[in-house]
Amino acid sequence: MRVEKRNIAAVDVGTNSFHLIVVKAKENGNFEIIDREREVIRLSEGNTDDIKRIHPKAIERAVKTLKRFKGIADSHKAPLRAVATSAVREAFNKNEFIKRVFDETGIEIEVISGYEEARLVYLGILKAVPVFNKKVLMIDLGGGSTEFLIGEKGKTLYTMSLKLGAVRLAQKFFTDFKLSKNSINECHKWVQGEICNAAEAAKRIGFDLSVGCSGTIMASGFMIEAMLKGKTFQNNLLNNYEFTRKDFNLIRNEVLKRKTVEKRKKIPGIDDKRADIIPAGIIILDEIFKAFELEKMTISGYALREGIIVDSLQKAHSDDSKPNLADIRMESVKNLAESFHYDLEHCRHISALAVQVFDQLQPLHKLDGQCREYIEAAALLHDIGYHISHTNHHHHSYYIIKNSELLGFNETEINIIAYTARYHRKSHPKLSHDDFSALTEKTRHIVKKLSAILRVVDALDRTHSKTIEKIRAEVKKESVVLKLRVNKDRYPEIELWNFERRKALFEEVFGKKVTLILE
Repeated sequence: MRVEKRNIAAVDVGTNSFHLIVVKAKENGNFEIIDREREVIRLSEGNTDDIKRIHPKAIERAVKTLKRFKGIADSHKAPLRAVATSAVREAFNKNEFIKRVFDETGIEIEVISGYEEARLVYLGILKAVPVFNKKVLMIDLGGGSTEFLIGEKGKTLYTMSLKLGAVRLAQKFFTDFKLSKNSINECHKWVQGEICNAAEAAKRIGFDLSVGCSGTIMASGFMIEAMLKGKTFQNNLLNNYEFTRKDFNLIRNEVLKRKTVEKRKKIPGIDDKRADIIPAGIIILDEIFKAFELEKMTISGYALREGIIVDSLQKAHSDDSKPNLADIRMESVKNLAESFHYDLEHCRHISALAVQVFDQLQPLHKLDGQCREYIEAAALLHDIGYHISHTNHHHHSYYIIKNSELLGFNETEINIIAYTARYHRKSHPKLSHDDFSALTEKTRHIVKKLSAILRVVDALDRTHSKTIEKIRAEVKKESVVLKLRVNKDRYPEIELWNFERRKALFEEVFGKKVTLILE
């Protein structure tokens, strides 16, 4: 998506609430927020611990809100990008939810991992708080999960995502959102056990300061200002606002002594819609202060939704003051490749050839530049499964890629890379394959084209000897001709034989015969 002097919109599809922002993008990679909306949805409603299902009433609320958000974005002529976090990524019926949203709103929801969520939040923070040159501990305390990240100059040094959120723990420990001494103690113990490893790792790495964002942390700032200074803010942001552990302890005590929702609604500065879940969020934040040995925290008014905007801008612009998305994505792929033992040189060669063929066949496959990145990554990783076994290494490659944290890629993109690698040999993509059939039609279409290209290219290095040095592809009326530059000291007999065995998918997908010419 090219972004030049235009409006763009982002939606954070969160566990507790959905947030929309619309921005006017500027030439220098910066942006101005021109509209924003927030709606409490409670996607996890009806679950008591792990978010196993998004229930029908929550889906109805979500679809209704997203329709309105889409209307707002359309009124600004702003293309909209929606990213889903904890509640959607954990739900067994997430595909049903995603399809329902798309069918009724036209919005394609991206589901991201907790680690990718942390990275995007960090991008948002870097646009809001002057900490780029500092070693910062980022804490994003949401409704379903809490993300920790230590970063410096845009680079991630440590990331952890935990299933600790204000909504999740409120549903787990506080029946009808009423507090008791026992339930408060049990919640404290649970959080202590969950965060201890993250805290120890963070203290080993070290950090200069902490920055917090999202609902509970922002709400804490509002209550501190109202209780200590008598200030009630009319806007919905407290950016670059610093509060101490002593300040926090005052509102912690006030929140936890009020046993019912109605009593908590009377706390100065509190948002009525958060009065039910605020005790769980306060307990999580209290234990974070203790475990990480924090004395103060700075609030960022920007979080995931602004990070989505920064991420989108980085896809269209080079912003020298922030990390470059393309580098983050490919660096993540290369790090995964280098962590396993397999013929990486062969895969690098195939990756280079696959990109050559992809570029030359663009008039035929009509895929965009992002798909070029997917086939480059899939080719680099297609044999990673050799680390487990040779016989079914394509299946193992798929599993490793799908279950790895590839930073910068959303779940759909990781699926495309994983399936393209999986289908580089043996069976063609089939709807009878349960996991493949669960993909959207658009995603299956991309996988078929990319895996068809990867199959023929990989076939041309069967001996892993780089006998084929370069490929030139020409699209003719009824055929595709691949002109091969061959190493003058070798004859590609085995490669030619293997190509004949592996070309069927290409001819099936593109409806053209594919032939070879040796140069």
